Amino acid sequence: MLEGLHPTSPTHLMRLETSERAARRVADIVSETFDPAETAVAAFEAPDGKIWLVEVFFREQPDEANVRELVRVAAGEAVAACLTFHAIESKDWVRTSLDGLKPVVAGRFTVYGSHDRDQVAVNAIPIEIEAALAFGTGHHGTTLGCLRAIDALAKRRRAFRPLDVGTGTGVLAIAAGLRHRVAVLASDIDQVSVAAARDNAVLNKARTYVHAIHAAGLKDARFRYGAPYDLVLANILPRPLVGLATDLVRLIAPGGTVVLSGIIPPHANMVISAYRTRGLRLVSRQEIEGWVTLTMQK
Repeated sequence: MLEGLHPTSPTHLMRLETSERAARRVADIVSETFDPAETAVAAFEAPDGKIWLVEVFFREQPDEANVRELVRVAAGEAVAACLTFHAIESKDWVRTSLDGLKPVVAGRFTVYGSHDRDQVAVNAIPIEIEAALAFGTGHHGTTLGCLRAIDALAKRRRAFRPLDVGTGTGVLAIAAGLRHRVAVLASDIDQVSVAAARDNAVLNKARTYVHAIHAAGLKDARFRYGAPYDLVLANILPRPLVGLATDLVRLIAPGGTVVLSGIIPPHANMVISAYRTRGLRLVSRQEIEGWVTLTMQK
């Protein structure tokens, strides 16, 4: 799992080796406590399969005592005592985060790093995501859930006007563009993410499909120019999803589908209610690695 937009210039790293259960608890409390624009939280199984790793990247030097107290509350004194803190160069997290991660298969999609190009099946739709200061490698449960939803929806009907809100690395926009062979409008509040999405679209021969723009919210006129959208992807966080609900639903075509993720189970009903009261019905709910992906239809 991976939570938050990676800070543009991370300066410090917190690292923890522990059990899967403790790793998930620590990642959840840290991600809910700190601003996702200032920190990035990753929890994943180590390559040897024996332990789990938690890594938190900070834009500014953290209050170590405060972080330890949070971890103590979430996972106990012994786990908190195992935390280590390091000063890092601005790009060290990239290699740390991606080294050892295996290709991710989601339906017809395979998301992989450049070091795994030879491991992609011939009949797969390959998506190579290079190291970048943006969220979305496919290894997080939210991204994986969205990719599976895109693939499942494509088996039933083609999308002609997709929109990807909070695109990060652009992985979902690239997936929708390649799967449906149509142009996708992709937006992000973070300039670094927009640049990463554009670079990854070029890398994956999807430049003609992905149009990445810098925009906060959905009031920018460029969203209205492409509306209505018959497929909307929004892999962000519960509160922004609820806050955007009114504007987002207005952009969806009748019968259109929205895939929502970045949601932990206790917040799922809140998100469902926000969209259901605006005329959408729940089509499916899937949970991967403690994260919920919702598919709803207008």
